Amino acid sequence: MKKSLFLSILMVAFTLMSCSANNADSESQSSASQKGKTEKMTKVELETSLGKIVVELYNETPQHRDNFIKLVKEGYYDGVLFHRVIKDFMIQTGDGNSKTAGPETSLGDGDPGYTIEAEFVYPKYFHKRGALAAARTGDQVNPERRSSGSQFYIVTGKVYSSDELQMMTKRMNDVKKQDIFRRLITENSAKIDELQNNHDSEGIKTLQNELIQKTEAEAAENPFKMTDEQLNAYTSIGGTPHLDGQYTVFGEVVEGMDVVDKIQNTTTGRLDRPTIDIRIIKAKIVK
Repeated sequence: MKKSLFLSILMVAFTLMSCSANNADSESQSSASQKGKTEKMTKVELETSLGKIVVELYNETPQHRDNFIKLVKEGYYDGVLFHRVIKDFMIQTGDGNSKTAGPETSLGDGDPGYTIEAEFVYPKYFHKRGALAAARTGDQVNPERRSSGSQFYIVTGKVYSSDELQMMTKRMNDVKKQDIFRRLITENSAKIDELQNNHDSEGIKTLQNELIQKTEAEAAENPFKMTDEQLNAYTSIGGTPHLDGQYTVFGEVVEGMDVVDKIQNTTTGRLDRPTIDIRIIKAKIVK
Protein backbone atom coordinates (compact mmCIF):
# COMPACT_ATOMS: atom_id res chain seq x y z
CA MET A 1 0.00 0.00 0.00
CA LYS A 2 1.51 3.35 -1.00
CA LYS A 3 1.79 6.07 1.62
CA SER A 4 -0.50 8.41 -0.34
CA LEU A 5 -3.25 5.80 -0.24
CA PHE A 6 -2.61 5.17 3.46
CA LEU A 7 -2.89 8.88 4.23
CA SER A 8 -6.10 9.06 2.22
CA ILE A 9 -7.60 6.23 4.27
CA LEU A 10 -6.64 7.96 7.50
CA MET A 11 -8.09 11.27 6.32
CA VAL A 12 -11.36 9.60 5.31
CA ALA A 13 -11.57 7.93 8.71
CA PHE A 14 -10.91 11.22 10.42
CA THR A 15 -13.47 13.05 8.27
CA LEU A 16 -16.16 10.53 9.19
CA MET A 17 -15.24 10.89 12.85
CA SER A 18 -15.26 14.68 12.60
CA CYS A 19 -18.72 14.76 11.06
CA SER A 20 -20.22 12.77 13.91
CA ALA A 21 -18.35 14.32 16.82
CA ASN A 22 -19.73 17.19 18.83
CA ASN A 23 -17.63 20.34 18.90
CA ALA A 24 -16.49 21.18 22.40
CA ASP A 25 -17.47 24.56 23.73
CA SER A 26 -14.74 26.82 25.00
CA GLU A 27 -15.08 29.02 28.01
CA SER A 28 -16.70 32.34 27.28
CA GLN A 29 -14.21 34.81 25.92
CA SER A 30 -14.47 38.38 27.05
CA SER A 31 -15.27 40.88 24.33
CA ALA A 32 -12.51 43.20 23.19
CA SER A 33 -12.09 46.07 25.57
CA GLN A 34 -10.29 49.37 25.43
CA LYS A 35 -7.11 47.84 26.84
CA GLY A 36 -4.11 48.85 24.80
CA LYS A 37 -5.78 52.06 23.61
CA THR A 38 -4.29 54.18 26.40
CA GLU A 39 -1.10 54.48 24.35
CA LYS A 40 -1.57 56.76 21.37
CA MET A 41 -1.75 54.91 18.07
CA THR A 42 -0.06 56.02 14.87
CA LYS A 43 -2.26 57.16 12.02
CA VAL A 44 -1.31 56.97 8.36
CA GLU A 45 -3.05 58.84 5.55
CA LEU A 46 -3.24 57.10 2.19
CA GLU A 47 -3.96 59.65 -0.50
CA THR A 48 -5.37 57.60 -3.37
CA SER A 49 -6.52 58.56 -6.83
CA LEU A 50 -10.11 58.19 -5.58
CA GLY A 51 -9.73 60.02 -2.27
CA LYS A 52 -8.11 59.80 1.17
CA ILE A 53 -8.11 56.84 3.56
CA VAL A 54 -6.78 57.16 7.11
CA VAL A 55 -5.72 54.01 8.97
CA GLU A 56 -4.75 53.59 12.61
CA LEU A 57 -1.99 51.10 13.49
CA TYR A 58 -2.36 48.86 16.54
CA ASN A 59 0.38 49.00 19.18
CA GLU A 60 -0.14 45.31 20.00
CA THR A 61 1.35 44.38 16.60
CA PRO A 62 4.66 46.27 16.94
CA GLN A 63 6.60 44.54 14.16
CA HIS A 64 3.88 45.24 11.59
CA ARG A 65 3.34 48.77 12.92
CA ASP A 66 7.03 49.68 12.83
CA ASN A 67 7.56 48.12 9.39
CA PHE A 68 4.55 49.97 7.97
CA ILE A 69 5.80 53.28 9.40
CA LYS A 70 9.27 52.60 7.99
CA LEU A 71 7.94 51.94 4.48
CA VAL A 72 5.69 55.01 4.60
CA LYS A 73 8.62 57.24 5.57
CA GLU A 74 10.75 55.73 2.80
CA GLY A 75 8.04 56.49 0.22
CA TYR A 76 7.68 52.79 -0.62
CA TYR A 77 3.90 53.03 -1.00
CA ASP A 78 3.91 56.21 -3.09
CA GLY A 79 2.66 55.24 -6.55
CA VAL A 80 1.69 51.62 -5.89
CA LEU A 81 -1.52 50.24 -7.40
CA PHE A 82 -4.48 48.56 -5.77
CA HIS A 83 -3.66 45.49 -7.83
CA ARG A 84 -6.26 43.06 -6.43
CA VAL A 85 -9.84 44.14 -5.73
CA ILE A 86 -12.71 41.78 -4.92
CA LYS A 87 -16.11 43.28 -4.16
CA ASP A 88 -17.58 42.27 -0.78
CA PHE A 89 -14.20 40.87 0.22
CA MET A 90 -11.18 43.22 0.26
CA ILE A 91 -8.91 45.65 -1.61
CA GLN A 92 -5.17 44.83 -1.75
CA THR A 93 -2.09 46.92 -2.48
CA GLY A 94 1.59 47.26 -1.55
CA ASP A 95 3.29 45.49 -4.48
CA GLY A 96 6.34 47.65 -5.21
CA ASN A 97 6.48 46.31 -8.77
CA SER A 98 3.10 47.84 -9.52
CA LYS A 99 4.39 51.42 -9.69
CA THR A 100 5.48 51.06 -13.31
CA ALA A 101 3.41 48.01 -14.31
CA GLY A 102 1.75 47.89 -17.71
CA PRO A 103 -1.89 46.86 -18.10
CA GLU A 104 -1.02 43.21 -18.84
CA THR A 105 1.62 42.81 -16.13
CA SER A 106 0.87 40.14 -13.51
CA LEU A 107 1.17 41.57 -10.04
CA GLY A 108 1.18 40.25 -6.50
CA ASP A 109 4.76 39.06 -6.02
CA GLY A 110 6.46 42.39 -5.32
CA ASP A 111 7.84 43.02 -1.81
CA PRO A 112 10.93 44.46 -0.06
CA GLY A 113 12.60 41.04 0.07
CA TYR A 114 11.62 39.97 3.57
CA THR A 115 8.65 38.71 5.56
CA ILE A 116 7.38 39.53 9.04
CA GLU A 117 6.60 37.12 11.85
CA ALA A 118 2.86 36.66 12.37
CA GLU A 119 1.38 38.77 15.18
CA PHE A 120 -2.09 37.39 15.84
CA VAL A 121 -3.89 39.41 18.50
CA TYR A 122 -6.99 37.29 18.20
CA PRO A 123 -9.85 37.47 19.04
CA LYS A 124 -9.36 41.10 20.04
CA TYR A 125 -8.50 42.12 16.48
CA PHE A 126 -10.39 40.38 13.71
CA HIS A 127 -11.52 40.80 10.10
CA LYS A 128 -14.39 43.23 10.58
CA ARG A 129 -15.22 45.72 7.84
CA GLY A 130 -12.40 48.28 7.69
CA ALA A 131 -9.74 46.01 9.19
CA LEU A 132 -6.18 46.52 7.93
CA ALA A 133 -4.32 43.23 7.52
CA ALA A 134 -1.11 41.87 6.06
CA ALA A 135 -1.18 39.74 2.92
CA ARG A 136 0.93 36.57 2.78
CA THR A 137 1.65 33.44 0.79
CA GLY A 138 -0.37 30.26 1.40
CA ASP A 139 0.05 27.74 4.20
CA GLN A 140 1.64 25.08 1.97
CA VAL A 141 4.72 27.24 1.39
CA ASN A 142 4.33 29.38 4.51
CA PRO A 143 3.20 27.21 7.44
CA GLU A 144 4.26 29.87 9.96
CA ARG A 145 1.90 32.32 8.24
CA ARG A 146 4.52 35.04 8.04
CA SER A 147 3.31 38.29 6.52
CA SER A 148 4.46 39.96 3.32
CA GLY A 149 6.99 42.71 3.98
CA SER A 150 4.80 45.30 2.26
CA GLN A 151 1.51 44.02 0.84
CA PHE A 152 -1.65 44.65 2.82
CA TYR A 153 -5.40 44.65 2.36
CA ILE A 154 -8.41 46.48 3.74
CA VAL A 155 -11.47 44.37 4.49
CA THR A 156 -14.85 45.25 2.99
CA GLY A 157 -16.59 41.89 3.39
CA LYS A 158 -20.30 41.34 3.78
CA VAL A 159 -22.94 41.02 6.50
CA TYR A 160 -23.71 37.48 7.73
CA SER A 161 -26.73 36.01 9.49
CA SER A 162 -26.38 34.26 12.85
CA ASP A 163 -27.08 30.91 11.19
CA GLU A 164 -24.36 31.52 8.60
CA LEU A 165 -21.85 32.32 11.34
CA GLN A 166 -22.82 29.20 13.25
CA MET A 167 -22.22 27.04 10.18
CA MET A 168 -18.94 28.85 9.50
CA THR A 169 -17.76 28.24 13.07
CA LYS A 170 -18.38 24.51 12.65
CA ARG A 171 -16.50 24.44 9.34
CA MET A 172 -13.55 26.31 10.84
CA ASN A 173 -13.38 23.87 13.74
CA ASP A 174 -13.41 20.97 11.26
CA VAL A 175 -10.60 22.59 9.27
CA LYS A 176 -8.64 23.08 12.49
CA LYS A 177 -8.99 19.39 13.31
CA GLN A 178 -7.85 18.40 9.83
CA ASP A 179 -4.77 20.64 10.20
CA ILE A 180 -3.92 18.99 13.53
CA PHE A 181 -4.45 15.52 12.07
CA ARG A 182 -2.18 16.24 9.10
CA ARG A 183 0.53 17.53 11.44
CA LEU A 184 0.31 14.40 13.59
CA ILE A 185 0.62 12.22 10.47
CA THR A 186 3.79 14.09 9.53
CA GLU A 187 5.19 13.72 13.04
CA ASN A 188 4.53 9.96 12.92
CA SER A 189 5.82 9.39 9.38
CA ALA A 190 8.62 7.07 10.51
CA LYS A 191 6.19 4.90 12.44
CA ILE A 192 3.80 4.87 9.48
CA ASP A 193 6.61 3.66 7.18
CA GLU A 194 7.50 0.90 9.62
CA LEU A 195 3.91 -0.34 9.89
CA GLN A 196 3.51 -0.33 6.12
CA ASN A 197 6.76 -2.20 5.55
CA ASN A 198 5.68 -4.83 8.08
CA HIS A 199 2.18 -5.07 6.59
CA ASP A 200 0.86 -4.52 10.13
CA SER A 201 -2.84 -3.79 9.53
CA GLU A 202 -3.68 -3.99 13.24
CA GLY A 203 -0.90 -1.57 14.05
CA ILE A 204 -2.17 0.82 11.39
CA LYS A 205 -5.67 0.66 12.84
CA THR A 206 -4.34 1.29 16.35
CA LEU A 207 -2.28 4.24 15.17
CA GLN A 208 -5.27 5.65 13.32
CA ASN A 209 -7.39 5.60 16.47
CA GLU A 210 -4.54 7.06 18.50
CA LEU A 211 -4.11 9.99 16.11
CA ILE A 212 -7.85 10.65 16.06
CA GLN A 213 -7.97 10.74 19.86
CA LYS A 214 -4.98 13.09 20.02
CA THR A 215 -6.59 15.32 17.40
CA GLU A 216 -9.85 15.56 19.35
CA ALA A 217 -8.03 16.26 22.61
CA GLU A 218 -5.85 19.01 21.13
CA ALA A 219 -8.74 20.64 19.28
CA ALA A 220 -10.86 20.61 22.44
CA GLU A 221 -8.21 22.57 24.34
CA ASN A 222 -8.77 25.68 22.25
CA PRO A 223 -11.75 25.37 19.89
CA PHE A 224 -12.57 28.15 17.46
CA LYS A 225 -15.39 30.28 18.81
CA MET A 226 -16.48 33.81 17.94
CA THR A 227 -16.73 36.42 20.67
CA ASP A 228 -19.82 38.54 21.17
CA GLU A 229 -17.97 41.44 19.57
CA GLN A 230 -17.23 39.39 16.46
CA LEU A 231 -20.81 38.17 16.22
CA ASN A 232 -22.14 41.72 16.59
CA ALA A 233 -19.75 43.09 13.99
CA TYR A 234 -20.29 40.36 11.41
CA THR A 235 -24.09 40.59 11.70
CA SER A 236 -24.14 44.40 11.53
CA ILE A 237 -21.26 46.02 9.61
CA GLY A 238 -19.87 42.80 8.12
CA GLY A 239 -16.40 41.49 7.36
CA THR A 240 -14.56 38.30 6.36
CA PRO A 241 -14.72 35.93 9.37
CA HIS A 242 -13.16 32.96 7.55
CA LEU A 243 -9.80 34.80 7.58
CA ASP A 244 -9.70 35.22 11.36
CA GLY A 245 -6.65 33.81 13.08
CA GLN A 246 -4.89 33.19 9.77
CA TYR A 247 -3.71 36.65 8.72
CA THR A 248 -2.27 39.38 10.94
CA VAL A 249 -4.71 42.25 11.52
CA PHE A 250 -2.58 45.24 12.48
CA GLY A 251 -4.86 48.27 12.15
CA GLU A 252 -8.16 49.65 10.93
CA VAL A 253 -9.65 52.41 8.80
CA VAL A 254 -10.76 55.41 10.88
CA GLU A 255 -11.59 57.73 7.97
CA GLY A 256 -12.43 57.14 4.32
CA MET A 257 -14.42 53.92 4.15
CA ASP A 258 -16.43 55.64 1.44
CA VAL A 259 -13.22 55.75 -0.61
CA VAL A 260 -12.59 52.06 0.15
CA ASP A 261 -16.08 51.34 -1.19
CA LYS A 262 -15.36 53.33 -4.35
CA ILE A 263 -12.32 51.17 -4.91
CA GLN A 264 -14.12 47.88 -4.23
CA ASN A 265 -16.88 48.83 -6.64
CA THR A 266 -14.53 49.51 -9.53
CA THR A 267 -14.57 47.29 -12.63
CA THR A 268 -11.92 44.59 -12.56
CA GLY A 269 -10.39 42.31 -15.16
CA ARG A 270 -7.85 39.51 -15.16
CA LEU A 271 -6.60 38.44 -11.72
CA ASP A 272 -9.04 40.88 -10.09
CA ARG A 273 -7.01 43.91 -11.15
CA PRO A 274 -8.98 47.14 -11.72
CA THR A 275 -9.28 47.95 -15.42
CA ILE A 276 -8.46 51.58 -14.63
CA ASP A 277 -5.38 52.07 -12.44
CA ILE A 278 -6.11 53.16 -8.86
CA ARG A 279 -3.01 54.26 -6.96
CA ILE A 280 -1.78 55.35 -3.59
CA ILE A 281 -0.45 58.75 -4.65
CA LYS A 282 1.14 59.54 -1.29
CA ALA A 283 1.29 57.85 2.11
CA LYS A 284 2.23 59.89 5.16
CA ILE A 285 2.16 59.81 8.95
CA VAL A 286 -0.49 62.09 10.44
CA LYS A 287 -1.08 63.27 14.01
